[in-house]
Amino acid sequence: MFSASTKLLNLSFTKNPNPQFPFSPKIQHYNKPLIRCARTRSKRTGKSRYPSEKRKLKSIQQTQTQFDKFKGFWRLFKLGVSVDRDPGKDFLHVSDALLEEVAKVLEFPVASMLPAEAFTVLRKSFDARKSQKEPKFVYTVEMDVDKLLNMEPRTWDFISRLEPKIGFIEHTPHETVVGDLVNIIHDNKNINHDEVPGENGHCSSSSSYKLPLTKKPKVAVVGSGPAGLFASLVLAEFGVDVTLIERGQPVEKRGRDIGALVVRKMLQAESNFCFGEGGAGTWSDGKLVTRIGRNSGSVLSVMKTLVRFGAPESILIDGKPHLGTDRLVPLLRNFRQHLQDLGVNIRFGTRVDDLIVENGHVVGVNVSDSSGSSQFSSEKLGFDAVVLAVGHSARDVYQMLLSHNMELVPKDFAVGLRVEHPQELINIIQYSKLANEVRNGRGKVPVADYKVVEYVKGDDNNVPFTSQRSCYSFCMCPGGQVVVTSINPSELCINGMSFSRRSSKWANAALAVTVSPKDFNALNFHGPLAGVEFQREFEQRAATMGGGNFVVPVQTVKDFMHNKLSATTIPSSSYRLGVKAANLHELFPIHITKALQHSISTFDQELPGFISDNALLHGVETRTSSPVQIPRNPDTYESTSLGGLYPVGEGAGYAGGIVSAAVDGMYAGFALAKRLDLYEDDVEAIFGRTQISGVVKY
Repeated sequence: MFSASTKLLNLSFTKNPNPQFPFSPKIQHYNKPLIRCARTRSKRTGKSRYPSEKRKLKSIQQTQTQFDKFKGFWRLFKLGVSVDRDPGKDFLHVSDALLEEVAKVLEFPVASMLPAEAFTVLRKSFDARKSQKEPKFVYTVEMDVDKLLNMEPRTWDFISRLEPKIGFIEHTPHETVVGDLVNIIHDNKNINHDEVPGENGHCSSSSSYKLPLTKKPKVAVVGSGPAGLFASLVLAEFGVDVTLIERGQPVEKRGRDIGALVVRKMLQAESNFCFGEGGAGTWSDGKLVTRIGRNSGSVLSVMKTLVRFGAPESILIDGKPHLGTDRLVPLLRNFRQHLQDLGVNIRFGTRVDDLIVENGHVVGVNVSDSSGSSQFSSEKLGFDAVVLAVGHSARDVYQMLLSHNMELVPKDFAVGLRVEHPQELINIIQYSKLANEVRNGRGKVPVADYKVVEYVKGDDNNVPFTSQRSCYSFCMCPGGQVVVTSINPSELCINGMSFSRRSSKWANAALAVTVSPKDFNALNFHGPLAGVEFQREFEQRAATMGGGNFVVPVQTVKDFMHNKLSATTIPSSSYRLGVKAANLHELFPIHITKALQHSISTFDQELPGFISDNALLHGVETRTSSPVQIPRNPDTYESTSLGGLYPVGEGAGYAGGIVSAAVDGMYAGFALAKRLDLYEDDVEAIFGRTQISGVVKY
């Protein structure tokens, strides 16, 4: 049968003495792989390569100086499948159309002869850029060479011709397997499970895990957002006595409080869109995109941990993974149950009012009841260490830290307006004729989104200083809605959220302009909390412009561009607490307003129709990231001002989103476990060094 097929395909094979693969040539070893850079308009070579490209090239040169092409795995990148040939966005396996693209890379003549079982989809994204000939799904595929040769020996000759090409086809001798956080810690502990401990609890094994001490160390984790949850998980798995303190409510009660706010305008100061189990990201879009390395071990571990607690496995493959509030709520319940099974004491409705400090070292916290039930007035709790994992809206915590003479550094962030369009319009702008394939999130292609950025040069005549600032889309929520994120009735700020299906008829995104301490000083705001006062100023202005009671001031994009307020009826909005027409030029300083105008004009060139009669701007978006950073040691994660305090996550100024906050909390958990003598090695030995431990990069 094989000989007939060979004749039909006109395949030629070299003689091979290995009877297991009768059509395979002799294994060849190469002293140096042929490495070609992708030919693009911005081809980079030599010193012009990005540092990440240089590291990747060096790694390949070192590890692939001699390698066996017929062992290990090959990764095939940028495999494009047109929409009409692809099963659709929800299909994450190997289709016949994808096998055809694989066959082209291998130069194998008949794709149907390739066994799908030998290939695994690692990444799938949708590319509808106008620069492409046609919209397509883009895949990254891993090819298991041993499995492929066992199932189809005639591929041997074609594998022998493969050459590494950075960004297109790369070889790895071993499969990269990263487990979820629970399994990673268990594996570390099980290495010496049967070993006999020596002195001080150490085992003769080379394991980095140490046996728990007779008396468990006690650690408080303040805040149950991603950073707090993952720090708690690491510490509890290592045997620490963890108390997780959350000023807000568990997701069940929090959901009811948010419902009361949206329907009856009843704001619970400690249980709202910002405060409560899961943090501010719970009632948002649930985005899992990050700039700290999607394929890094730490990010993959976080993603797999989320899958362990109920997230769909599609987040491991989707090019733009997101969960949505409806999926985050049950996931958080599962996460909470696991922590409680480990013995974590979770105290909801409990606010940390102060730190207990002795000789420059934090030894506990003062807490009080924030639920309104008056179960207790105040209480002192002693701990060996405190992980501070609050969100960026915990302004009272910043003030409390200053009372202990802690160093807080104002940092850049961004402010702006949230723009809303009909989702159908964004679908048409991005997909043209394919817009009909969206079908409210149930179609073949994903609900259309966008990401835009413009750099604006300052003008000495119009701004208090000359600089370049950027205006960019932030937290784009396709098929979403605009929601209020105020924690004070006299202040008004908004955000966007969406559910997993993204089936709303609106699309919204913040258009945010970067601001710095120079902007704060220009409004006479100085000191460590100048950024907080800067935020508060515009939140109070927005509340006044809306008339109070959480009514949001709005203006059509066209009117905003011409600095006028038309008498015509404003478009409908997804914001449910009420909107009021206002001239948003009165909100920000002129240089921020002009930056927004200039950028919107540019965005309309990139996305024709962005400026339309149905586009509506909402004010105001101020909490894009923390306005301060709490300095810490980049290796130990301990505060540089107070011993025993570990500031982590978004509120500390080291993260900006679910994934980066989770990674930061996870690394801090390992660092603290090491300080408590429960873990010998550095966390980098497991995951590599995170990009956010030394540099803020969300």
